[in-house]
Amino acid sequence: MDEIARSELIVGGQRSGKSHRAELLSGQWLLDASHRAVMIATACAWDDEMRDRIIRHQSDRAHRLPSMQTVEEPVNIVSAIKQHSTEKTLIVVDCLTLWLTNLLMPLQIEDAVSKEEVVLAIEALSLATENAPGPVVFVSNEIGLGVIPMGAGVRSFVDNQGRLNQHLASVCERVTLMVAGLPLRLK
Repeated sequence: MDEIARSELIVGGQRSGKSHRAELLSGQWLLDASHRAVMIATACAWDDEMRDRIIRHQSDRAHRLPSMQTVEEPVNIVSAIKQHSTEKTLIVVDCLTLWLTNLLMPLQIEDAVSKEEVVLAIEALSLATENAPGPVVFVSNEIGLGVIPMGAGVRSFVDNQGRLNQHLASVCERVTLMVAGLPLRLK
Protein backbone atom coordinates (compact mmCIF):
# COMPACT_ATOMS: atom_id res chain seq x y z
CA MET A 1 0.00 0.00 0.00
CA ASP A 2 1.11 3.55 -0.73
CA GLU A 3 2.17 6.01 1.94
CA ILE A 4 -0.69 8.29 2.93
CA ALA A 5 -0.65 11.39 0.74
CA ARG A 6 -1.41 14.87 2.07
CA SER A 7 -4.46 14.81 -0.22
CA GLU A 8 -5.71 12.22 -2.68
CA LEU A 9 -8.44 12.14 -5.29
CA ILE A 10 -9.62 8.63 -6.10
CA VAL A 11 -11.61 8.49 -9.34
CA GLY A 12 -13.17 5.64 -11.27
CA GLY A 13 -16.37 4.13 -12.50
CA GLN A 14 -19.12 2.61 -10.42
CA ARG A 15 -17.92 -0.46 -8.50
CA SER A 16 -14.32 0.15 -9.57
CA GLY A 17 -12.96 -0.09 -6.02
CA LYS A 18 -12.79 3.61 -5.12
CA SER A 19 -14.38 3.34 -1.68
CA HIS A 20 -12.43 0.17 -0.93
CA ARG A 21 -9.16 2.01 -1.61
CA ALA A 22 -10.24 4.87 0.66
CA GLU A 23 -11.01 2.35 3.39
CA LEU A 24 -7.62 0.65 2.92
CA LEU A 25 -5.89 4.02 3.29
CA SER A 26 -7.97 4.71 6.41
CA GLY A 27 -7.05 1.34 7.88
CA GLN A 28 -3.38 2.02 7.21
CA TRP A 29 -3.68 5.44 8.86
CA LEU A 30 -5.42 3.95 11.90
CA LEU A 31 -2.53 1.56 12.56
CA ASP A 32 -1.08 4.43 14.58
CA ALA A 33 -3.15 4.46 17.79
CA SER A 34 -2.89 8.26 18.02
CA HIS A 35 -4.67 8.69 14.66
CA ARG A 36 -8.36 9.13 13.91
CA ALA A 37 -10.32 8.72 10.68
CA VAL A 38 -13.57 10.46 9.79
CA MET A 39 -15.80 9.53 6.87
CA ILE A 40 -17.85 12.42 5.51
CA ALA A 41 -20.71 10.61 3.79
CA THR A 42 -22.63 12.62 1.20
CA ALA A 43 -25.33 10.10 0.22
CA CYS A 44 -29.01 10.83 0.77
CA ALA A 45 -31.62 8.10 1.04
CA TRP A 46 -33.80 9.15 -1.90
CA ASP A 47 -35.56 5.80 -2.14
CA ASP A 48 -35.70 2.35 -0.52
CA GLU A 49 -32.86 0.95 -2.62
CA MET A 50 -30.58 3.85 -1.69
CA ARG A 51 -31.59 3.57 1.96
CA ASP A 52 -30.68 -0.15 1.91
CA ARG A 53 -27.39 0.64 0.16
CA ILE A 54 -26.47 3.23 2.80
CA ILE A 55 -27.30 0.83 5.64
CA ARG A 56 -25.19 -1.90 4.01
CA HIS A 57 -22.24 0.47 3.54
CA GLN A 58 -22.50 1.66 7.15
CA SER A 59 -22.60 -1.91 8.44
CA ASP A 60 -19.72 -3.08 6.25
CA ARG A 61 -17.59 -0.07 7.17
CA ALA A 62 -18.33 -0.51 10.89
CA HIS A 63 -17.16 -4.11 10.59
CA ARG A 64 -13.96 -3.29 8.65
CA LEU A 65 -13.09 0.00 10.40
CA PRO A 66 -14.87 0.06 13.77
CA SER A 67 -12.97 3.12 14.99
CA MET A 68 -13.79 5.25 11.94
CA GLN A 69 -16.31 7.96 12.74
CA THR A 70 -19.00 8.71 10.14
CA VAL A 71 -20.42 12.18 9.64
CA GLU A 72 -23.39 12.45 7.29
CA GLU A 73 -23.14 15.72 5.40
CA PRO A 74 -24.74 15.84 1.96
CA VAL A 75 -23.97 19.50 1.13
CA ASN A 76 -21.71 21.37 3.58
CA ILE A 77 -18.60 19.24 3.20
CA VAL A 78 -16.28 22.25 3.40
CA SER A 79 -17.59 22.99 6.90
CA ALA A 80 -17.31 19.32 7.85
CA ILE A 81 -13.68 19.18 6.68
CA LYS A 82 -12.86 22.32 8.65
CA GLN A 83 -14.63 21.00 11.74
CA HIS A 84 -13.07 17.52 11.80
CA SER A 85 -9.63 17.90 10.22
CA THR A 86 -6.66 17.79 12.54
CA GLU A 87 -3.04 16.84 12.05
CA LYS A 88 -3.85 13.35 13.40
CA THR A 89 -7.19 12.91 11.58
CA LEU A 90 -7.58 11.50 8.09
CA ILE A 91 -10.74 12.74 6.37
CA VAL A 92 -12.47 10.66 3.68
CA VAL A 93 -15.18 12.33 1.60
CA ASP A 94 -17.31 9.69 -0.12
CA CYS A 95 -18.46 10.73 -2.61
CA LEU A 96 -18.08 13.95 -4.55
CA THR A 97 -20.46 12.82 -7.28
CA LEU A 98 -23.31 12.54 -4.78
CA TRP A 99 -22.28 15.88 -3.27
CA LEU A 100 -22.53 17.50 -6.71
CA THR A 101 -25.90 15.80 -7.23
CA ASN A 102 -27.10 17.21 -3.91
CA LEU A 103 -26.04 20.71 -5.00
CA LEU A 104 -27.46 20.60 -8.53
CA MET A 105 -30.47 18.32 -8.15
CA PRO A 106 -31.73 18.53 -4.55
CA LEU A 107 -35.05 17.04 -3.53
CA GLN A 108 -36.38 20.58 -3.14
CA ILE A 109 -35.72 22.26 -6.50
CA GLU A 110 -35.66 25.72 -4.92
CA ASP A 111 -32.52 24.60 -3.07
CA ALA A 112 -30.61 24.02 -6.33
CA VAL A 113 -27.53 26.18 -6.81
CA SER A 114 -26.54 28.20 -9.86
CA LYS A 115 -23.58 27.49 -12.14
CA GLU A 116 -21.69 30.31 -10.44
CA GLU A 117 -22.43 28.86 -6.99
CA VAL A 118 -21.10 25.46 -8.13
CA VAL A 119 -17.85 27.12 -9.22
CA LEU A 120 -17.59 28.87 -5.84
CA ALA A 121 -18.33 25.61 -3.97
CA ILE A 122 -15.59 23.79 -5.91
CA GLU A 123 -13.13 26.60 -5.20
CA ALA A 124 -14.04 26.56 -1.49
CA LEU A 125 -13.54 22.78 -1.41
CA SER A 126 -10.13 23.13 -3.04
CA LEU A 127 -9.12 25.80 -0.53
CA ALA A 128 -10.35 23.68 2.40
CA THR A 129 -8.29 20.77 1.04
CA GLU A 130 -5.15 22.86 0.79
CA ASN A 131 -5.68 24.29 4.31
CA ALA A 132 -6.66 21.06 6.08
CA PRO A 133 -4.15 20.27 8.82
CA GLY A 134 -4.40 16.51 8.15
CA PRO A 135 -4.76 14.27 5.11
CA VAL A 136 -7.92 14.35 3.00
CA VAL A 137 -9.06 11.58 0.63
CA PHE A 138 -11.81 12.19 -1.91
CA VAL A 139 -13.83 9.56 -3.75
CA SER A 140 -15.37 10.65 -7.05
CA ASN A 141 -16.86 9.03 -10.11
CA GLU A 142 -15.30 9.41 -13.54
CA ILE A 143 -18.45 9.62 -15.61
CA GLY A 144 -17.17 11.27 -18.78
CA LEU A 145 -15.76 8.16 -20.47
CA GLY A 146 -18.98 7.00 -22.09
CA VAL A 147 -21.25 8.26 -24.82
CA ILE A 148 -22.47 11.84 -24.81
CA PRO A 149 -25.69 11.77 -22.76
CA MET A 150 -28.99 12.94 -24.16
CA GLY A 151 -30.53 15.97 -22.53
CA ALA A 152 -29.03 19.32 -21.64
CA GLY A 153 -29.40 18.74 -17.89
CA VAL A 154 -27.45 15.48 -17.95
CA ARG A 155 -24.75 16.93 -20.20
CA SER A 156 -24.45 19.89 -17.82
CA PHE A 157 -24.04 17.52 -14.86
CA VAL A 158 -21.34 15.51 -16.67
CA ASP A 159 -19.55 18.76 -17.52
CA ASN A 160 -19.70 19.94 -13.90
CA GLN A 161 -18.46 16.55 -12.65
CA GLY A 162 -15.52 16.79 -15.05
CA ARG A 163 -14.72 20.32 -13.88
CA LEU A 164 -14.92 19.22 -10.22
CA ASN A 165 -12.58 16.27 -10.80
CA GLN A 166 -10.11 18.39 -12.79
CA HIS A 167 -10.07 21.15 -10.19
CA LEU A 168 -9.47 18.77 -7.28
CA ALA A 169 -6.89 16.81 -9.28
CA SER A 170 -4.94 20.04 -9.68
CA VAL A 171 -4.77 20.64 -5.90
CA CYS A 172 -4.44 17.06 -4.63
CA GLU A 173 -0.99 15.65 -4.05
CA ARG A 174 -2.03 12.26 -5.47
CA VAL A 175 -4.66 11.22 -8.01
CA THR A 176 -5.54 7.55 -8.40
CA LEU A 177 -7.72 6.00 -11.09
CA MET A 178 -9.43 2.79 -10.04
CA VAL A 179 -10.22 0.19 -12.71
CA ALA A 180 -11.49 -3.31 -11.86
CA GLY A 181 -10.29 -2.91 -8.27
CA LEU A 182 -6.77 -1.94 -9.34
CA PRO A 183 -5.22 1.46 -8.57
CA LEU A 184 -3.43 3.34 -11.32
CA ARG A 185 -1.55 6.37 -10.02
CA LEU A 186 -2.06 9.34 -12.31
CA LYS A 187 -0.25 11.89 -10.16
